[in-house]
Amino acid sequence: MENKKTQSVFLSMFGDSPILKVIDFLIVNEDFDYSMTNIASLSGVGYSTLKLFWRKLEESKIVKQTRVVGKAKMYRLDFVNPIVKKFREFYWETTKQRVHEEIKEKELVAV
Repeated sequence: MENKKTQSVFLSMFGDSPILKVIDFLIVNEDFDYSMTNIASLSGVGYSTLKLFWRKLEESKIVKQTRVVGKAKMYRLDFVNPIVKKFREFYWETTKQRVHEEIKEKELVAV
């Protein structure tokens, strides 16, 4: 049996580039902070690929370091950043709209 990760509504609409996969993961799991290693593996992005754009996310204040656990630096989205706030709103509104559309389609098929 194949263990295939289900793609989020957002990624299915806007593509699954590595940076969108990481942002998708961080929005859905916003209650916790993660090391770069965890972010890479849990978002389905290679660690070396994550390193290619991680500095840009930090410099743009999209992500911020929250603490250090042992040798690992922990990160999460920086919700103080107005761009992150708006992107999060856009993410959840997009997801909500798509789910409503899918429910309506299922209701029409059931009738």
